[in-house]
Amino acid sequence: MDQMFSKWQPMALSLFRFIAGLLLFQYGVAKLLKFPPDSPFAKVELMSLIGAAGAIELILGALLMLGLFTRPVAFILSGEMAFAYFLGHFPKSFYPVINGGTAAILFCFACLYLATSGPGPISVDEMRKKS
Repeated sequence: MDQMFSKWQPMALSLFRFIAGLLLFQYGVAKLLKFPPDSPFAKVELMSLIGAAGAIELILGALLMLGLFTRPVAFILSGEMAFAYFLGHFPKSFYPVINGGTAAILFCFACLYLATSGPGPISVDEMRKKS
């Protein structure tokens, strides 16, 4: 059983990286481009802390989806999510289920994993290695 699933690990890593990047990208779109218009980020100003986070999520989320500069991009995003958690969520409560910080923690460790594991075989980084 273990061997059956392990052969799909490289493809699953590429898919995981793409989905993590897509989810971060959508937060950037919501914060900067105000889409969808009824999101909780509809009133975010570009020159604010949340606006800066949106710019990071939009640009680096796109790079993560492509698998371009994956390791440094994922490391920066991991730090951004840790920063977001301790600045925005932790002061409300110690417990993530109460302070709403579950997504920030998951993104932090997902990106930390990607920073250590790399992009997977379907990525611009891998294409650049081959040429």
